[in-house]
Amino acid sequence: MRHESSTILVLTLLILAFGNNAVNAAKPNQKNYDQARWDKIHFKPAIYKATDKQCLSCHEEILKHETLEKSPAGVKANETLAWYQTLNTYAGEQKTFHQRHLTSPYAKQVMKLQCTTCHQGNDPRDEASGTSATAQNDLTMRKMVDPYVCVMCHGQFNAQKMGIPGSWHESGKLFGDSCLTCHATIRTERHKNVPFLKAKAIEKAGKDDSDVCFGCHGGRAWYNISFPYASHSWPGWRDAPRGVKSRFTTAK
Repeated sequence: MRHESSTILVLTLLILAFGNNAVNAAKPNQKNYDQARWDKIHFKPAIYKATDKQCLSCHEEILKHETLEKSPAGVKANETLAWYQTLNTYAGEQKTFHQRHLTSPYAKQVMKLQCTTCHQGNDPRDEASGTSATAQNDLTMRKMVDPYVCVMCHGQFNAQKMGIPGSWHESGKLFGDSCLTCHATIRTERHKNVPFLKAKAIEKAGKDDSDVCFGCHGGRAWYNISFPYASHSWPGWRDAPRGVKSRFTTAK
């Protein structure tokens, strides 16, 4: 019995060895799955320089996925509106998450998102960061993104901080349904220093439709919290509008 077990073990090892050699011989320059997942491009600091072309060379299917024609419950996509279709800024049929953020006409108009804007690295050994002795502690959960990035554009509209009576739906008419009624002279830096936004295109579109502004500042809220945008000291700070004096002046 012991002899037969040893023979089976040896044969198994030989088959595995020759099998791996055959694969490697057929594709000598192609990485296997484990080699690819441990490639330095998935880790900081190399990931900071990764291009979309490099990411999509392995993950191209993410942009080829399409939405279902109908839900498992039988609701047809062409007979319903998704929540993101309720604003004037979105046109056309429903698209997948990645298509909406990377390849949709509106995304190309006002944003320049890259794969690494959201995906900033992960540790393949850990479902959550920091659980191994050699883990990079600033990595987010495996294959996920830092929600801090998401809440920048998908936080709640913070009416209280801005010192206006209520939500934009309730108060918009008081300001001519235009965010630039106030913000043409307030917080004029706005989007200039945000690398994944097209500041001039946003400003131009925002003059014609407040949904351009509200869409990312409460109109597509995924979270019950607001992003802590930094405020800067105003001339005559003591006379600043109600609700602004207590705000911090640097991003946290």
